[in-house]
Amino acid sequence: MRLFSFNRSRRTAQKPTVRPLKFFGFVFLTVELLSGLNLEPVAAQTPFYQGKTIRVIVGYQPGDNHDQWARTYTRYMGKYIPGNPTFLVQNMPGAGSMITANHMFNIAKPDGLTLGSFGGALIMAQITGRKEVQFDYPKYGWIGTPYRAGHVLFMRSDSPIKTIEQFRQTNDPPKCSATGVGSTGYDIPRLLEEALGMKSKVISGYPGGADQDLAMERNEVQCRAITIDGFFAREPFISWHKKGFVRLWLHTEKQRHAKAPDVPTIFELMDQYKIADNKRRLVNTYLGLWGFGSMPIVTTPGVPAERLQILREAWKKVFADAEFQDESAKRGWEARPVFGPELETLAKELVNQPADVAAAIKRLLSQ
Repeated sequence: MRLFSFNRSRRTAQKPTVRPLKFFGFVFLTVELLSGLNLEPVAAQTPFYQGKTIRVIVGYQPGDNHDQWARTYTRYMGKYIPGNPTFLVQNMPGAGSMITANHMFNIAKPDGLTLGSFGGALIMAQITGRKEVQFDYPKYGWIGTPYRAGHVLFMRSDSPIKTIEQFRQTNDPPKCSATGVGSTGYDIPRLLEEALGMKSKVISGYPGGADQDLAMERNEVQCRAITIDGFFAREPFISWHKKGFVRLWLHTEKQRHAKAPDVPTIFELMDQYKIADNKRRLVNTYLGLWGFGSMPIVTTPGVPAERLQILREAWKKVFADAEFQDESAKRGWEARPVFGPELETLAKELVNQPADVAAAIKRLLSQ
């Protein structure tokens, strides 16, 4: 009995000392082996975007300028993102791209896998307190905008209106097409009527550019405003202009445009018609809000900072890519990119306008 008791006691005494040593020794050896094989660093360095797909949601129809830009830069962007993700462009048209803007702010996951392209003038909808707005402009993850450009107003050449003075005095205003408030097509004719007295009737609610092109050809509408670059970069505008189907009336840049040297600027016309200072200020304020360009690119609010930086850098590098530059030139685009940090600062500065300015813009854009 004594011998049995001795042996059991010794085994019991060895347990707390021998087994832990074996266990920690095994762990130590395993870590050493893994370190030697560099397996742990490999796992840590696996790019987040590797094997993933980034969706780009475009707030306009396929074939529109927004859509063409998105389908072009996404062909280049993946090679500048670690892990080389693939890109998928999807269209979510409606309400002048308001649907896309709201989707990006409220529904898309903040994981850096969704980008959105919508109208730059939507900030005015927020400033004027429109009920459809379900976003806060400064909180988007700003990526960039391909260019800042002025807007041009064009009209069917067979319209009975032949001069600016007739435009101001007519009792039968031409119909201009638009998608909705916050779009160039809607806002510019309203601005021209406010500033220069050029009367027009805006017909909004078109889903996108293709529908408006058809409406113009059918003479359902006679005029339309779009960006200058957009007008000179895609059909049917190129052919319309070449064949004299439409006439350019004015544009909103400071200086005359090289591709339309005979077309006056809004500032020339304000001088010619001696427009009052308060209306000039409204024009300058409105056009200043177009600092976001026509088609800013954002990601969702709350995206991790390192992913936002990766997306910003990749988008920036696209515009320095020689192949992309060649393709842009062939398409007739004049890329003048503005990058994310500047747009982020601009959004914070502009969203809180003085009450009198917000009221003037609201009156201008009221339906």
